[in-house]
Amino acid sequence: MIQVDNLSKGFGEQILFNSISFKLNPKERLGLVGRNGHGKTTLFRLISGDEHPNSGSITIPKNYRIGYVRQKIEFTEDTVLKEGMTALPEQERDHHWKVEKILAGLGFSNLDLKRHPDELSGGFQIRLNFAKILVSEPDLLLLDEPTNFLDITSIRWIERFLKNWSHELMLITHDRSFMDKVVTHTMGIHRKKVRKITGETAKYYSQIAQDEEIYEKTRIKDDRRRKEIEQFITRFRAKARLANLVQSRIKTLQKKEKRQQLEKLKSLEFSFRGIAFPAKHVLTVRNMSFAYNEKKPLINSFNITIGAGERVCVVGPNGKGKSTLLKLLAGQLQPQIGEVVYHPAVKKGFFEQTNIKSLVASRTVEEEILYSNSNVDRQLARDICGAMMFSGDDALKKISVLSGGEKSRVMLGKVLATPVNVLLLDEPTNHLDMESCDALLAAIDSYEGTVIIVTHNEMFLHALAERLIVFTDDAIGIFDGSYQRFLDKGGWGDEIRTPATSRNDDLNAQKPNKRTKKDVRRQRSEIISQRAKLIKPLEAYMAKLESEIDAREKELNQLNLSIQCATQDRDGQCIAKLSQAIHSCQSEINRLFSELENITEEVETQRAVFQKQLETLKHESNAHNC
Repeated sequence: MIQVDNLSKGFGEQILFNSISFKLNPKERLGLVGRNGHGKTTLFRLISGDEHPNSGSITIPKNYRIGYVRQKIEFTEDTVLKEGMTALPEQERDHHWKVEKILAGLGFSNLDLKRHPDELSGGFQIRLNFAKILVSEPDLLLLDEPTNFLDITSIRWIERFLKNWSHELMLITHDRSFMDKVVTHTMGIHRKKVRKITGETAKYYSQIAQDEEIYEKTRIKDDRRRKEIEQFITRFRAKARLANLVQSRIKTLQKKEKRQQLEKLKSLEFSFRGIAFPAKHVLTVRNMSFAYNEKKPLINSFNITIGAGERVCVVGPNGKGKSTLLKLLAGQLQPQIGEVVYHPAVKKGFFEQTNIKSLVASRTVEEEILYSNSNVDRQLARDICGAMMFSGDDALKKISVLSGGEKSRVMLGKVLATPVNVLLLDEPTNHLDMESCDALLAAIDSYEGTVIIVTHNEMFLHALAERLIVFTDDAIGIFDGSYQRFLDKGGWGDEIRTPATSRNDDLNAQKPNKRTKKDVRRQRSEIISQRAKLIKPLEAYMAKLESEIDAREKELNQLNLSIQCATQDRDGQCIAKLSQAIHSCQSEINRLFSELENITEEVETQRAVFQKQLETLKHESNAHNC
């Protein structure tokens, strides 16, 4: 357990948070949200001891171990496996299988385990540091944007791992779906204060919006009341017989705290500039192959035709060629075999993380946007700068002084400045906060042109994907359909990812008992019957909950319309009743969603148990037949 009391931190004139207090209770998994630059990482550094507060205290129990993935790379062993084992607790120094399991989950192959850590790429070196933190089993795990250096299969593995984490966890991530699946509580840094709630991010943001709406209505009401009191005092101050009433109102005014209007917070505002496209298909790839050396090609004999307005998502493990494919489609690389044929009317916009090197250090943000396209004038450049959170004098900052995240926003701004009908986006959510990711998703969704996007963010995949280009270990496939349909059809097949050299327990497993075909069919029938008997009532209850949620959401929409009318009519009594009804309705929706989530998780768990029984029965039958 950690107790934070009246904590304040700032750098110069910039105050990140002021007199914040909260408690992290045993076994809580806490998601920390807030805009970029509002102090999330700084709070982690304060808890880990890497920074010191201006005032306030953080109380940490004695011998309480905190695990925090740092960017500093320091390796002492000659293989990845040995390096991972250095982090094991003293009593588990020989438990190599724990390290193997976690390294496999994070995408290391059996060959990687024997490599020297210095041979790994920067991303995999950070993964190795991450693995060392996980195997050390700290009392508190601090994870700051862990998905930035993981591919989709590793993200899905770490998601399952963290859901079963038995200690405390604090998580910062821009990936809303990842956070919602992992955390038990959400806490936000907002207007230099913190607020902690039980539940996921949507509930937190809904509560903040409701609180600010109530604050603003109360402020307007208070201001109106204050003016009425001031008018009374001014009008009757000179009348002796009303002196007591005047003095009473003066005291009331002195006691009444004046509420300040809430400062408007900056947000990214995306709007891609589209141009009409006159044909049915934007591009065709014919028999395309590409390799960086003479070894096995990254892309081999790839063919696809992409239609106008399609949303195509490129997915798969890191290092398999996703970014290379996007560069080939963008024309930044040329295929060694085959061709990419674009319709003559195609205008492409390409966003890639490494493109920040193309920015001119001596230019300002405004100049970079201005020079990105010949039809961009100074006013449009300023508007785009503002949309990318470089308003006012910030638009005159030199590129040389910007952070990596700010340069990434400039690159996005250059894409926004150019009218295009095909967008190619390579991991555009990196360096964006959660609110900005939401804005980007909305902008892509409303964009009428064609979108080809590489992303590991499952919220984006669920919302956008109409087709998938799927990279696996040894091939590229095309899946026609949504991401959910892809998962339903077997997806990544990654529910259990373990290395080939796992625990020796498997080697000691007993040989299956001999069964006749009739016995196998009978036992399979019993398993299927038992599955139906257990799961069907749960599925019926899920349907009932979904129906209730739908009815409640309709009721909530009606209440929101009613309160808008009451607000216009200035009917205070009606507003109060409706506010109470809205709160009650929202609470019931949250309760139903929570119950639905629990039942869904139980159904999935039960399905997995029965599926494992069926697979075990099948393997035993096949072994017997052999």
